[in-house]
Amino acid sequence: MIVITGAAGFIGSVLAAKLNREKFYDLVLVDDFTKTEKQKNYQNKQFSEKVDRKHFFDWVDKNHRFIEFVFHIGARTDTTESDKTVFDELNLEYSKKVWKKCVEYGLPLVYASSAATYGDGRKGYDDDEQLAFELQPLNPYGESKNEFDKWALQQQKKPYFWAGLKFFNVYGPNEYHKGRMASVIFHSFNQIRETGKVKLFRSHRPDFEDGKQLRDFVYVKDVTEVLYFLMHHRKDSGIYNLGTGTARSFWDLAAGTFSAMDKKPNIEFIDMPEDIRDKYQYFTEATMTKLRKIGYAKPFYSLEDGIADYVKNYLMAGKYE
Repeated sequence: MIVITGAAGFIGSVLAAKLNREKFYDLVLVDDFTKTEKQKNYQNKQFSEKVDRKHFFDWVDKNHRFIEFVFHIGARTDTTESDKTVFDELNLEYSKKVWKKCVEYGLPLVYASSAATYGDGRKGYDDDEQLAFELQPLNPYGESKNEFDKWALQQQKKPYFWAGLKFFNVYGPNEYHKGRMASVIFHSFNQIRETGKVKLFRSHRPDFEDGKQLRDFVYVKDVTEVLYFLMHHRKDSGIYNLGTGTARSFWDLAAGTFSAMDKKPNIEFIDMPEDIRDKYQYFTEATMTKLRKIGYAKPFYSLEDGIADYVKNYLMAGKYE
């Protein structure tokens, strides 16, 4: 059995699709399955069982000897949520319980961290584990992810193999349900289809032009390739960045979306909402040396190729991975 928490969500459901393609069908999907808007993410997947996240730990106690691997991808990912208690419960404390169960029963674990841990980037984007204790995330979501990274690093008892992956700006199929938190590519596609233009945030810093804010955008199919690699690698435990290693601008992203839709760019700028203005990352770029050093050699999609695949093969057709 391979366990995937957050299996009804964006990355978790694409991981399930990847595992199915590789002929892994004995999957246990863990999530809150009461949310009907996520149903299409998993309805065509092959799996053994669905487990409600509230009952997961009891389920592990009864079934641990059948578990081969645990992917803990589930989390509250709303970066605009200000209630710290939500993240303490769903991201920090829940993750601690997952970790402890993996230690107790000798299970390998890969979990989702986030580039939000890096805050404004003044400490850089190096996945040196000691840096975790110096980082100052800009929002409660990033704080919850960094607090768990620090907690994991300080544990004397660890799973025999574990890896925390700092996901950068992930985009791709199966994010239809995410609303405001869906990728800018998803929102750009819908804006172009409805209005013929894209609205991007103005820069509120003099050192960045409008639309030239830079992020490391990584295609979800690349993310699942790395997850699949680690499932077989099972050594070199630690925290790893997961981006492409190349920062690109939101202007590039919007232009790529227009190109994939065979349209000429038509971009306007709007003020950034006040509630995120002081928590906004103007630049992110993953240092990818560490993952490469342990043997991950596959190339990553370029931004243009990733957008083209996403737009043409999923968004235009309303398809799921």
